[in-house]
Amino acid sequence: MNSNQCSFCGKKRNEVQMLVSGQNGFICENCIEQAHSIIKDSVSESGFSSAEHVSELKKPKEIKEFLNQYVIGQDQAKKQLSIAVYNHYKRLLHAKDENREVELEKSNIIMIGETGTGKTLLAKTIAKELNVPFCIVDATILTEAGYVGEDVESILSRLLMVADYDVEKAEKGIVFIDEIDKIARKSDNPSITRDVSGEGVQQGLLKLLEGSIVNVPPQGGRKHPDQKYIQVNTQNILFIAGGAFDGIKEIIERRMNKQAIGFSSEKINKLDEDEYILTNINAIDLRSFGLIPELLGRFPIITYLEKLTKETMIRIMKEPKNSIINQFVELFKMDGTKLIFTDEAVEKIVDETMDKGLGARGLRGTTEKVLEDYMFDIGEDEEIILTNDNILFNRKI
Repeated sequence: MNSNQCSFCGKKRNEVQMLVSGQNGFICENCIEQAHSIIKDSVSESGFSSAEHVSELKKPKEIKEFLNQYVIGQDQAKKQLSIAVYNHYKRLLHAKDENREVELEKSNIIMIGETGTGKTLLAKTIAKELNVPFCIVDATILTEAGYVGEDVESILSRLLMVADYDVEKAEKGIVFIDEIDKIARKSDNPSITRDVSGEGVQQGLLKLLEGSIVNVPPQGGRKHPDQKYIQVNTQNILFIAGGAFDGIKEIIERRMNKQAIGFSSEKINKLDEDEYILTNINAIDLRSFGLIPELLGRFPIITYLEKLTKETMIRIMKEPKNSIINQFVELFKMDGTKLIFTDEAVEKIVDETMDKGLGARGLRGTTEKVLEDYMFDIGEDEEIILTNDNILFNRKI
């Protein structure tokens, strides 16, 4: 082993900037760069999805099992999402078959559920498991072309960014459009003001969802009018939309003639019927809410997320891999403090969160408030046991 030359290219030490030593040789910076570029090229050639046959794909049950590790409950939504993702992979494999006689069309999904029930979490979690480019975009920032805001094409700019501007990869991706209910038509009555972030955006989304060649600004937005557009075919891009659709239950009840008047038993048992009402949701209700029929036709699968019960919220606190309890225990552990949550303490945190009506999203904020003083005095105690008695809300320093 010669310590004065590169073992790969043979260049002398004085001909290169550095020689990195290994167990049985040396390598110069030029050979390192060359090896890195070879690896990078081979990865980009293989693309995100490396499966060549249906048997290599994870089945819907396996995808759902992965989701179960991070998302508690919502079995119906997880089931439909798993099927949609699996079918998306199959469609990509089918597109490679030159002898195919049938063209497989995509089935975009729309997810409905109250705030904090897990729509965005489901999307983020499934992104961990996927081998295709995945991005999450917010529908609230979109406006009609020519108005302040972002064009619908900026959705694909985000996907391109995730795919390292490889168009072929991006054309096999999955896009999650969050807050889709915020672009609902404001009202059926004509108005003197233009609805630039409502129906106009829905019309703009149509060509993206259907599957067409779209001119995408690589840097997204209108700040660079001289930029060259990238053409992206959206035929194989799967779109998943999610929204809270506040007030949709009342629309379903009206359609089913289930709305109670006065203090009838039906009104009193309304909470028990919430899940039953949501199971009956269909495109008619979403149309009444303000989504145009053309858009709904491009979302053939409509799924719902159940309202979280107290028991589910307690499970969310404890069970997921990255549960809130595990996160705070780990934070305190870094300072050498053992943090213990009793069942009564967890229940009290859940009760407080449910009173605020923020869903699972509010659990972290409530826990932060409970641990505020303990985190301020971190390192003073070796062990902290949270019980029903030492949990106080709205404490002042």
